[in-house]
Amino acid sequence: MNAVSRAGTIPSSCLHEVFRSAEERERTTGRPVIKLHVGEPYFKPPREVAEATAEAVRSGRTAYTSAEGMPALREALAVKLEVENGHRTSPDHIFVTPGSCQGLAALMQSLAGPGDELLLPELHWPIHLQQCLLAGFRPVFYPLGPHFRPTAEGIRAALTPRTRAVLINSPANPTGAVLAVDEMAAILAVAQEHDLQIISDEAYEHFVYDGEHTSFASLERSLAEHERRVSSTFSFSKSLAMTGYRLGYVVTPHRRAADAMRVVQEASLVSPSTPVQYAGLTALKARDSAVTNAALVRANRDRALPALREAGLLAELPQGGWYAVLDVAGVCDDAAGFVRGLLERYDVGLAPAAGFALRPVVSASGRTLSAEPAAQARTLVRLAFCGDPEELDTGVERLLAYTADHGASGGHP
Repeated sequence: MNAVSRAGTIPSSCLHEVFRSAEERERTTGRPVIKLHVGEPYFKPPREVAEATAEAVRSGRTAYTSAEGMPALREALAVKLEVENGHRTSPDHIFVTPGSCQGLAALMQSLAGPGDELLLPELHWPIHLQQCLLAGFRPVFYPLGPHFRPTAEGIRAALTPRTRAVLINSPANPTGAVLAVDEMAAILAVAQEHDLQIISDEAYEHFVYDGEHTSFASLERSLAEHERRVSSTFSFSKSLAMTGYRLGYVVTPHRRAADAMRVVQEASLVSPSTPVQYAGLTALKARDSAVTNAALVRANRDRALPALREAGLLAELPQGGWYAVLDVAGVCDDAAGFVRGLLERYDVGLAPAAGFALRPVVSASGRTLSAEPAAQARTLVRLAFCGDPEELDTGVERLLAYTADHGASGGHP
């Protein structure tokens, strides 16, 4: 009766812990914290998105939709996927979700079987690991090559007889790595050889600064439906700054996968928010905003991050996404302590990357017995560069000043 549930043994996300620490710092000092630990953009959704939401409420368009979402929105998404992503899919395979986060969680539940393993990158978004464990998958971690890039060889080396699926996140959180077409094709060949499913998280699809984004499922457009194995997740949160709207979508590869996904959605949410779906319909007509927003974040990257590279904290500018992984090994061997000190002395929040590299030990019953970080993450931190330009510049200046203080005092400022 008093046994801890499986969910009760899963570690909390480090991102929520850092978020709470920053809020507490503001409450106790009365000073604002420069929040470089959280991916909240400084630009806002298009005005017509808010108007569409309000109009849906005022006009009474608030009834349930199907678990998959409104047909009109799914049809519009199918067109977007064909034109922008190179997908060839049916609206029947698309699921509107309350954020891509819920979509990912539901997708993993729809794929997991008893004893199945999911391959995750060794540096990963902490929520991916939580979703994996909640779905009943056992996580196995594949290595990342130079500049944090996944490789077909690394994925092949991580396979076991129980591997069911591999998660690919490009552009990646937290590393900013972006996969090229030939790298994706090599990974797809491994998946085909070993009959693996691929989960492609493409939340940052419009934020590619070096090269172009390739949607993983576009590599399968010439295959018969039953031969496809890529499930994709997308978000309105990043490209159109609709973070609090909670709107995303999942694209399944074939009818069998869609049937399983439908059951999870019926059981977990009944249907997505109807007014927010009308907001999504309008947002799809404002795709120029995505291009503008990507240019704003790229300008942040190009202006603020080179100083971190020159200081030896950053190996290269991230190719995409909203984040950069810094290595403070030159001045400190404890990123968590470094982050605490930066918050306490300079009111700047960063996220220690140990929480992006947890290695859980899972019991036969699926409970997490322990979750220690990988050793190589002990000096890594994540910085978000999608925020207000002035705050970002000030935060980077303070970070560099703190780093200089840290080095001058032998790591004890």
